[in-house]
Amino acid sequence: MKSIKVLIIDDSALVRQTLTSIIQSDSQLEVIGAVADPFFAVQKIRKNIPDVITLDIEMPRMDGLTFLKALMAQCPVPVVVISSLTQQGSQLALRALELGAVDIIAKSEIKNTKEHLEASTIKIIDAIKGAHMVSVKRLALRQRQSQSMPVSKSSPSSPPMPLYKTTDKVIAVGASTGGTEALRFLLQNVQANCPGILIVQHMPAGFTRSFANQVNTFCEITVKEATEGERVMRGHAYISPGDKHMMLTRSGAQYIIRLGDGELVNRHKPSVDVLFDSVAQNAGQNALGIIMTGMGKDGANGLLHMKEAGAKTMAQDENSCVVFGMPKEAIRIGAADQVVPLSDLPKKILAYS
Repeated sequence: MKSIKVLIIDDSALVRQTLTSIIQSDSQLEVIGAVADPFFAVQKIRKNIPDVITLDIEMPRMDGLTFLKALMAQCPVPVVVISSLTQQGSQLALRALELGAVDIIAKSEIKNTKEHLEASTIKIIDAIKGAHMVSVKRLALRQRQSQSMPVSKSSPSSPPMPLYKTTDKVIAVGASTGGTEALRFLLQNVQANCPGILIVQHMPAGFTRSFANQVNTFCEITVKEATEGERVMRGHAYISPGDKHMMLTRSGAQYIIRLGDGELVNRHKPSVDVLFDSVAQNAGQNALGIIMTGMGKDGANGLLHMKEAGAKTMAQDENSCVVFGMPKEAIRIGAADQVVPLSDLPKKILAYS
């Protein structure tokens, strides 16, 4: 089997060395270069175009965003961003996703203890393999199309009323690779008073809050990072923190969010399966489950449990996915009632509401 050629770009010699060791530990991956900045990277790319690039954002001489924009315009290659957990790093990494990067890995996870390093090895290898499956030209086209679509504006409505009935609806969404841009589109186009939306997006801790705040600026609904014990309200979307499992519980007639630590589930924390299982148990037929673009199988079994509990279930279709992994697995085991293109998901939510 042909190996996946990886080029590492990072100004830290320690990070380059560590990444090289991690990547070379998988027989399907091959490091063809590890360079300190984009100028050296361009020389490497001219000689040997990599299958995937890992890219630091904050570097001397040329920052990662400038390089990424030029790369996608001249020689598109799937990119996995390696970024710090600072507020500035989080915002820049999210901007990189808008410019065409496929995934984010938190640099601090690479530089910490042996335990963190071993956990990061799985994330890094999965991210690179997932990126290799992505057509960056197709991704750029889909982004342009989605950005050109108008936001569905609804008439002003009264503030959400308290949840008194056990028949109140809730929506649970799971996504991974490619999910940030898909979620931007989905949340930008749902109506202002839709049922509360609980979201697990595989993303490092420290990035989820920046992502939620950024998306919130152009949505009719309120988008925020979830907090422990808060009540699920209509017209709100809650994104699980990047280092916590998120679960739906009930307090009397009200839906309540619980956040917890614990082991990785399907190699992830937060895990889509953990969210979906809790929604199946506590919302049942009053829930809608949506599994979106992503590598792996996290969420497939949980979506099946939701369906068995009476919930409506949907999977994003292959053509609109960046990586058709999680939805494909859900479809394979019969967990999805419907297979829906990304462009139609807001309409499906409107019909469900």
